[in-house]
Amino acid sequence: MESNKDGFASINAYIASFPEKTQKILEEELRATIKVAAPETEEKTSYQIPTFALKGNLVHFAAYKNHIGFYPTSSGTQAFKKELLIYEGAKGTVRFPIDRPLPLELISKIVKFRVAENVKKAELK
Repeated sequence: MESNKDGFASINAYIASFPEKTQKILEEELRATIKVAAPETEEKTSYQIPTFALKGNLVHFAAYKNHIGFYPTSSGTQAFKKELLIYEGAKGTVRFPIDRPLPLELISKIVKFRVAENVKKAELK
């Protein structure tokens, strides 16, 4: 496992630490969807998990045994509350079951919402 004192050195290292099936979900589905929805984002690790930033942190994700955690902040979950009702979660978090397809279109919408939110916030500063 490639890591530094703060956790993984890169998103690639994080993804590589999981079984092949989970790697495919994280890389080919989730990461790819985020990159298409927000191509100008910076990829990094924060809180020891993959993070996408644009004028501040945008979204994070993490893999667990039974789910993929997606963290679009509380504003991201609140804005899509209706669509997210079928998933477990809490303020700022969503748990997508690992054995079901990811809602990639919804994830894309949430990421685009967060981009607009961060850009607007940055313009007001």
